[in-house]
Amino acid sequence: MAILKPFKGLRPPVQIAEKLASRPYDVLNSTEARLEAAGNPYSLLHIIKPEIDLPESVDIHSQPVYDKAKENFGLYREKGLLVPDQKELLYIYAQTMNGKTQYGIVGCAGVSDYMNGIIKKHELTRKDKEEDRMKHVRITNANMEPVFFTYPAVQEIDVIVERFVKDHQPVYDFVAPDGVGHHFWVIDNDFIISRLVSLFKDIPYTYVADGHHRTAAAALVGNEKKLNNPNHTGSEEYNYFLAVHFPDNQLSIIDYNRVVKDLNGMDPGEFMKKLEGVFTIKSMGPEIYKPVSLHNFSMYMEGCWYSLTAKPGTFDDTDPIGVLDVTILSRLVLDQILGIKDLRTSNRIDFVGGIRGLGELKKRVDNGEMKVAFALFPVSMKQLINIADSGNIMPPKTTWFEPKLRSGLVVHLLD
Repeated sequence: MAILKPFKGLRPPVQIAEKLASRPYDVLNSTEARLEAAGNPYSLLHIIKPEIDLPESVDIHSQPVYDKAKENFGLYREKGLLVPDQKELLYIYAQTMNGKTQYGIVGCAGVSDYMNGIIKKHELTRKDKEEDRMKHVRITNANMEPVFFTYPAVQEIDVIVERFVKDHQPVYDFVAPDGVGHHFWVIDNDFIISRLVSLFKDIPYTYVADGHHRTAAAALVGNEKKLNNPNHTGSEEYNYFLAVHFPDNQLSIIDYNRVVKDLNGMDPGEFMKKLEGVFTIKSMGPEIYKPVSLHNFSMYMEGCWYSLTAKPGTFDDTDPIGVLDVTILSRLVLDQILGIKDLRTSNRIDFVGGIRGLGELKKRVDNGEMKVAFALFPVSMKQLINIADSGNIMPPKTTWFEPKLRSGLVVHLLD
């Protein structure tokens, strides 16, 4: 029984929404954020990456950075850059990329749902990253950025959203510099709001698609506030956090690829010999080769692309984790042949989101930075949900969702 709760959002005036909306905090480093926000006093990056307003030498996890986030958030509210809605509402947030549009419902998820496992996750989180976002939530007393959830599609919800979008103009509608369209509607019809809330109660589980650290931080701070409040009733706003819920049938996951710095002391001939023990290998020449199915990989080394197909018996199709191509590659190649035991800590490997294209893999090998690159067939939504349902955790850097949500179209206050 999933919680969907309307809330009084803080939103930018229409004329500055496009300038205020920013990419999420974790897809840019500090240098990139400084460049992106340069000359734009409205960008939400001044709140979610506040180090951009401090000297470059600042430690991004130091107290002055969090204090700056609080100060800037206060200024945005004073100046009317973020204005509160007068009643509790739900919203629709749609994104268009490559001619395809996906429609999500913006409403609050329940902290209790996260603590009780109604909100399911498929990735481990790192304590240091969790703590960073928890400090940010505590000091701003707000969820500045939404998390990206999915749920098993419900036909009536799809119909309600489709009708509403058809009958109403979006309040925000713009194309971001990366070519992705962002469209945002305010649902102010009480009957529709109450029907959507009721339909969500029939959804057994929702799933974190993207933003595991933000989800953990938002839920843990909410739970902390509950434990610290002797007069807690359960109706306080801190019991909820900001999420955009997309039906699973509208989403697709793109590939998340790997580049490796060395061949673990082997020359290319020796390395290929070891690969032949577990893969059927076909040389594809200099033209980029993209994997065509599960258990088929693409490898680039010394100016040549190869098709690698895992041999029968090298993986277990009945194991939800063992069947994943990231698991097969990690076990058969990265661990057993290249000696990379821990993907989280090894400095010999890097990860490249499929949005950058396979040309990025070629570039990083050709320029000598990396020795070999591997491209994987993307995980399916069905696999993600099966893994979350079975209580399993995917290996690091398995899923990459695009397009990313823009932050700042609506903010949720915890009081």
